[in-house]
Amino acid sequence: MSGAADVPSGVFNTDVMGSKGEPPLDKGVIPWLGHALEFGKDAAKFLSRMKMKHGNIFTVRAAGCYVTVLLDPHSYDAVINDSDSLDFTRYAQVLMERIFNLRLPHHHQDKAKAMMKKYFMGMNLGALNTTMGRHLQALLKAKMPKNQKDWKEEGLFDFSYSLLFKAGYLTLFGGEQNNNSSDPSSVYEEYKRFDGLLTKMARGMLKSEEKRTAQSVRQRLWELLAPAGLTEDSGSSPWLHGYRRLLQEEGVNEDTQRKAVLMQLWATQGNVGPAAFWLLGYLLTNPEALTAVKREFSRISQMETSEIPLMDRTVNTPVFDSALEEALRLTAAPFITREVVQEKILHMADGQEYLLRKGDRVCLFPFISPQMDPEIYSEPQKYKYNRFLNEDGSAKKDFYKGGRRLKYYTMPWGAGTNGCVGKQFAINTIRQFVYMVLTNYDLELCEPNAQLPEVAHDASISSQQSAWTDLDGHNKF
Repeated sequence: MSGAADVPSGVFNTDVMGSKGEPPLDKGVIPWLGHALEFGKDAAKFLSRMKMKHGNIFTVRAAGCYVTVLLDPHSYDAVINDSDSLDFTRYAQVLMERIFNLRLPHHHQDKAKAMMKKYFMGMNLGALNTTMGRHLQALLKAKMPKNQKDWKEEGLFDFSYSLLFKAGYLTLFGGEQNNNSSDPSSVYEEYKRFDGLLTKMARGMLKSEEKRTAQSVRQRLWELLAPAGLTEDSGSSPWLHGYRRLLQEEGVNEDTQRKAVLMQLWATQGNVGPAAFWLLGYLLTNPEALTAVKREFSRISQMETSEIPLMDRTVNTPVFDSALEEALRLTAAPFITREVVQEKILHMADGQEYLLRKGDRVCLFPFISPQMDPEIYSEPQKYKYNRFLNEDGSAKKDFYKGGRRLKYYTMPWGAGTNGCVGKQFAINTIRQFVYMVLTNYDLELCEPNAQLPEVAHDASISSQQSAWTDLDGHNKF
């Protein structure tokens, strides 16, 4: 979820240099603080340097905490599948309190996750897709009428984020515009202010004025979200109503429920818009990729009979899927973090064994490997829309490192039991949005030679730069 710079202080093991059986330890030159500043500023650059120095596993000291970083994707299952020695809930609870002022001491995560699977996977997913498509289409028409002939200039990020956020809010939280729902534009404007303070809230680094702003914005969002899911006729999704009902059964009062609903707004809406922005940005700056995706969409539109496309039936879009997966490979940088709650021997895929100490943290950073690993991907810094396609046009899933086929070759959605439940809904949503934009409107860059901004990997949970991850068992998608 987060880098070491975000870790709260506590009781940790004393400095031990190179203890036998433990990963290489790099304490840094500043007592207690260690590598916290460099880790927090540019995690990808820092961890790449540590990998060059120490190899695929090492421990760094950062802000009083010892973080063991594992960068061998062949060995990731040893961390992902161990829920006995490695725990992800404790720090998630710290973040819940820091960001959302939320405590759920008696919350049943398994029940909440099962409920999410019920509504975001299987039979109910189709209904969500249809509702989302209807809202997307209405919002796009209102923003850009089809009979408009003059060009409309707008920032690509705001265009993508605002439309997808509002459509997602209406689909899951607000329902139809009625007396029981808040205006999606008001929610979006407040959420943008909230989003801008997320990283500092997570790190506990808000200044006095920022603390007042954060509390004011949270209070406003709690008010706007108060009706969401409260009753069956609130217009919200059945999932949100079921989640509210679960909280009620657990004895959670209404004020705390509102805080939990804000957390769910962040978890479900924080990254879909930014992901669509990156995809559209890469397509607009890679004409060959744009042409290939448009060609695939054109074939679909010729077969489409429904007024609303891509909603009620399974559609095979391997070119789009590859283009999206490649965009996520280049931009999605989740930290998968666990606390060592009991001493553990970590068995690496190469046969090496390392002792993980109780009280330390273990962190996977798939962005470095597999996603940007030159042994796995040629020219990993370059966007290649067909990287995940075989020569026959089918989806490519076979990638190798060290001569061995990889189970995890890209990980924007997490993995294992904490993988993103909403993955397919998120993909469907981005596909609907990009389809509608590319098949109904002309889209071009104001500056033909414009380049995409660099992606910041600052060990934060900023929705604009991070990827799908988990918080209290709720998957961010």
